[in-house]
Amino acid sequence: MLSRIAESLFWIGRYIERSDGTARILDVHLQLLLEDPWIDEDTACRSLLSVMGSLPPEGVDQVRREDVLARLAVDRMNPSSIAYALTAARENARRAREIVSTELWETLNTTNARMPRRLQADRVHEFFQWVRERAALAVGIVDSSTSRDEAWQFFTLGRSIERTDMTARLLATRSLTEASGPSWTTILRSCGAYEAYLRTYRGMPSARNAAEFLLLDRLFPRSIIYSIQRAEECMSAIDPRADRVGHSNTVLRALGQIRNDLEYRPISEILGELPGHMDRVQQVTREASEAIRGRFFPTQAEPSWIGEIS
Repeated sequence: MLSRIAESLFWIGRYIERSDGTARILDVHLQLLLEDPWIDEDTACRSLLSVMGSLPPEGVDQVRREDVLARLAVDRMNPSSIAYALTAARENARRAREIVSTELWETLNTTNARMPRRLQADRVHEFFQWVRERAALAVGIVDSSTSRDEAWQFFTLGRSIERTDMTARLLATRSLTEASGPSWTTILRSCGAYEAYLRTYRGMPSARNAAEFLLLDRLFPRSIIYSIQRAEECMSAIDPRADRVGHSNTVLRALGQIRNDLEYRPISEILGELPGHMDRVQQVTREASEAIRGRFFPTQAEPSWIGEIS
């Protein structure tokens, strides 16, 4: 497969997953602001922008929810925003038009065309729901109509790495404002994990069990461990070298190290330093993405995700 095509498929997967993950995180955050009248809106909004790797608007002393929406939802120039991700997914599909299915192209093209330039205050939740539905539609089209060859592997590799990163960011929002962070029930619902959690633990969410489920459950597709394992499987299928000693594949090495660190560390330790551990997960996803670019995409196209404030 041409590196140009592989790179476009990888980023289509990442951008679709990023739009979905950002919508989920914003939905949780704005619900928190509505439910807790005592929370300091400026502090919470600045913390969320920091978690998402975005700077506050220039010249604004008090950051409000409207500023967060403008910055992370509809700002087409901000790499952290939903609008940017949907536009970039469409542009990458255009570059790989000879291999992208007509259904996927039409879905991404229509989604980008219908992306609003501003949001009405009473339609915000509907907008997030729409983004999640469009992302699910795009992923469903790929999963139902793409052969499990390198094209599907690169697409799924990008999705898995991005999902690992976005789930880590979502969990980091639990500590946005210390005790005033979103409840574990809210976080589980935002991941579509609430019913799956109840079937697994058969009780109301506790901090330990909910964190364990979203971090370490090997069967739930939005958990960090599941996403890392899926990325490892895709990477092994794309580059099936079997080293006699260690791992020469830097992507597998980075993913394997963070997976082992999470799996073998007591959950109480992870909960005690949750932001730090989630920062480490995000750092590994950046390292893995850079390693993939260096190994498979020698064109070294301009990176499109900042992920941290420099």
